[in-house]
Amino acid sequence: MKKQTFALYFGNRGFMPAELIEGAREDMVKAVTDAGFDYIMMDKDATRYGAVETRDEGRLYAKWLKSHEGEYDGVILCMPIFVDENGAIAALENAGVPILMQAYPDEIGKMDFQHRRDAFCGKFSVTDVFEQYKVPYTVMKPHVVHPLSAEFTQNLKDFAAICRVVNGMKKFTIGCIGARTTAFKTVRFDELTMQRHGINVECFDLSELFEFVRAKKDDDEKVLAKKEVLENYTDFSNVPEDKKIMLSKISVVIDEYIETYHLDAIALRCWNEMETYLRVCPCVLISELNDRGITASCEIDMCSAITMRALSLATGGPSACLDWNNNYGDDPDKVILFHCGSTAQKLMAQRGTVTSHKMFDKGDPGSGWGTNEGRIAAFPMTYSNCKTEDGKITIYFSEGKFTGEEIEKEFFGCGGVAHIDNLQDKLLRLARGGFKHHTTVANGSVKNVLEEAFKIYLGYDVVSID
Repeated sequence: MKKQTFALYFGNRGFMPAELIEGAREDMVKAVTDAGFDYIMMDKDATRYGAVETRDEGRLYAKWLKSHEGEYDGVILCMPIFVDENGAIAALENAGVPILMQAYPDEIGKMDFQHRRDAFCGKFSVTDVFEQYKVPYTVMKPHVVHPLSAEFTQNLKDFAAICRVVNGMKKFTIGCIGARTTAFKTVRFDELTMQRHGINVECFDLSELFEFVRAKKDDDEKVLAKKEVLENYTDFSNVPEDKKIMLSKISVVIDEYIETYHLDAIALRCWNEMETYLRVCPCVLISELNDRGITASCEIDMCSAITMRALSLATGGPSACLDWNNNYGDDPDKVILFHCGSTAQKLMAQRGTVTSHKMFDKGDPGSGWGTNEGRIAAFPMTYSNCKTEDGKITIYFSEGKFTGEEIEKEFFGCGGVAHIDNLQDKLLRLARGGFKHHTTVANGSVKNVLEEAFKIYLGYDVVSID
């Protein structure tokens, strides 16, 4: 897998101590590579002191950056001293990727003219001009930070996550497989609004999927290979053989849609036609897709597919679409988050068990094989969802934790107890905000990363529920 790569920019100002720039070039390369990332850097001899000061040097840097387009995920604007803002904006006005502002701290005992940096002050000069030009950028705490410090290492990791989200969300394709689930107006979505935000939607009729599935032979090489994958993925030991084959066929066809149409995410109409006509429930297939890094939401929840993809990009792991399903006794700050069996195995406490969906079996016995039952593991979580309305995508982010507390054995599906501070107030805000009964979750505390990506770079309406 290709490492994330940053283009490094170093600023200069003529009357400041230029000898500090050489050390900055060495420090930043070490910081980036030690953190596990890669870099590109303009040749030291291209400008005076290997840094950018004048407008002409800025244009030279912009031309160099353009020549490497597609090779870098973000830019690190390093201020070893109080740098010239005119060179900086000329260089990066059209960078087209996230820009991290880093400024060196001064050191007590090194405040003479040969060593004093004044980058603390100069950082405001640069950010002010970037604001004037409406060029988005990222600033983090602390205001000044040495590249070889633990704080900057964390800044780098957070910035890398921001870059993943921004670059992965500004243009992608969701496959809508099936019509909106008839009973759920809550999952309505506006396709044109999504397109305005760089989200291309490709729609497919469920009847077409059924025909492709029925055309697959039981002994098809791809079907048998998929059956082996699914049996290794979770506990399929109780599933009748004909149901295993049918689930494998559906999975192969979904993979073919993803490959043919270059889908980055899907939303699937999962009930009740599949249960009625194909006699299976596709929960475990959604689970497996998410586990291998392909965002998949159920119940044609296209908005959840958006936030699931964002969460996965931010955390580097799978996400899940869950119902705000049950109170947990009398604790006002706890809730059981649940879905039938579509949660990725990596988010579960133990290996799941494929069962037949109890809700479908109640009225139509034997129609629901395919739910991956189990419990969600204990981990810190970020949760999110969005809505499309009046040409805008409105999105929220918040954090909590799955506690791993027991849910009685008889509780159907895959659920977990979540603790969320001030939950009751947040639920009121979700209800009044017109958000759906689903939320999406991932393992990790990335609220700040996501808010930065969506508010500063992607142009969504970010609302607070905290």
